[in-house]
Amino acid sequence: MNSSRRIKPTEVELCAANGVKQIVEVKIGFDGIVLASSKQAAQSKLTLQQVFFALAKQVPVDGKLVANPYKLWSDIDKALPSSKIEVLGPPPTSGTRDAFVEIAMEGGARTIPMLEALHAKDEKAFQAVAHAIREDGAYVEAGENDNLIVQKLEANPKALGIFGYSFLEQNADKIQGSLVNGVGPTFEAIADGKYAISRSLYFYVKAAHVGKIPGLREYIREFTSEAATGDDGYLSDRGLIPLPAADRKAERESSVKLTPLAL
Repeated sequence: MNSSRRIKPTEVELCAANGVKQIVEVKIGFDGIVLASSKQAAQSKLTLQQVFFALAKQVPVDGKLVANPYKLWSDIDKALPSSKIEVLGPPPTSGTRDAFVEIAMEGGARTIPMLEALHAKDEKAFQAVAHAIREDGAYVEAGENDNLIVQKLEANPKALGIFGYSFLEQNADKIQGSLVNGVGPTFEAIADGKYAISRSLYFYVKAAHVGKIPGLREYIREFTSEAATGDDGYLSDRGLIPLPAADRKAERESSVKLTPLAL
């Protein structure tokens, strides 16, 4: 199973409850999550805190959590455009959505002293706030059809869209990535961790299936080969940001041994 985020402890527990005792985790590289706009618009320059204030269901105002009152970007910061907040993104069932709330929304929330204090006191209560996306029209669930999001961005240059870096690369003639915390979503910035909304990519294997399902062992070897996930591998042409060479070697060796996942 391919995954755009790491498996959760609750999912490992669910697997165990259903008889899947040994899971093999293979990290294959990195991806960045992009806040993109049409090339007809000026490039957006945002901080993680501004992203949180734009999209959170509840935000702190005068020491209290209230329903998000911000309608325009300039309501958040007068230096931002006085245009309506409209962000097109994936639904809650999407791994991209999961990664976005865990990296961007949590990251922005933790820059706010009141919410950082909540994080230190009660992590579950913090996550309930940080992960809740507003439902008043500012965030528009556009399904998992990234092509549709690009079409809507071209029709409305003031809107932003959320998707993976690979899709930005494939549509670089039409859309551009926003700067986040002063850094743009480039191959180099995602690989070295300077871009704020970066994520690791994985695939998972049920160890008991190896040797029983034809081709599964060969699949693992191919997916971890230099030809696939190396610096010049064919997956780089699809937007994958490769792991450092030493990490690729370690993942390859671990996957061949079917080393069980240990969270």
